[in-house]
Amino acid sequence: MEIVPVIDLKAGQVVHARGGRRETYAPVRSRLCAGSDPLDVVGGFLGLYPFATLYVADLDAIAGTGNNRPALERLRRAFPGLGLWVDSGVADETAARAWLAQGLGDLVVGSETQRDPDILGRLGDVAARVILSLDFRHDRFLGPPGLRAEARFWPSRVVVMTLGRVGSDRGPDIDLLAQIQARAPAVRLFAAGGVRDADDLTRLAGRGIAGALVASALHHGRIGGAEIAALSGALAA
Repeated sequence: MEIVPVIDLKAGQVVHARGGRRETYAPVRSRLCAGSDPLDVVGGFLGLYPFATLYVADLDAIAGTGNNRPALERLRRAFPGLGLWVDSGVADETAARAWLAQGLGDLVVGSETQRDPDILGRLGDVAARVILSLDFRHDRFLGPPGLRAEARFWPSRVVVMTLGRVGSDRGPDIDLLAQIQARAPAVRLFAAGGVRDADDLTRLAGRGIAGALVASALHHGRIGGAEIAALSGALAA
C-alpha cells in the first residue's frame, strides 16, 4: 500500500482542493507548514513521513491558462530523491512527449483533458513513465469513452479520481474502485478522493488497492506519520 501525498498548484502556490471546483480553491492551510509555498508544503509532508512519491496537479496547465513549471523545477532541485507524478493537462501524444522530454517526472494522463482516445496506445513505448487517471464527477466518466473501455492499453499504474469526493471527507468510492479493478486486475490501482483516515487506507488495502492519493487528511492531522508507518508495517507483515 503506497500513500502518495498530493499538491494542487495554482499561480505558483499550493491550494486546497475541494469537490473538484477548481475556481474556488484557496491557498492551503496546513498543520504541517506555515504557508502555501510548494517547498514548504512538501517539506511538511516529508517531515511527517519519508514519502517516495508526490502527486502534482498543475491546475493552470489543466485549465489552459499557463503552467507551474518553475514550481516543478524548484521541487526537483530541492527534493531530488522524490518521485513526481504530474498532471499537466496534456491532451495529445505530441504534448505528452514534449512534457516527458523536460525530465520533470512521470506524466499523468488525465482522462478529462483528452482529445485522442488512442493516446495510450500511441505512448506504449514510454508507458513506464505514464500514469492514467480515470476521472469521474458525480458518477460520470470524464473523457473519451474509448479511454475507459480499452483497458488493454492502460499503463501499469492507474488512478481512479473521484473529483466530487476530493477534500470532502466522504470516504473513497469503493464500488467504483471494484468496478475498475474487475476490468483490469493486473494494474496497480490508486484511489483518489475522499480518504479520511487510516481506517479508509486499511479498507482499501484489504481490497487489493495498491495505493491512495491523500492531501486533506494529512494537512488536518487525521493521518499521521506513526499511523502511516504502522499501516505499512502491518501490510508488509
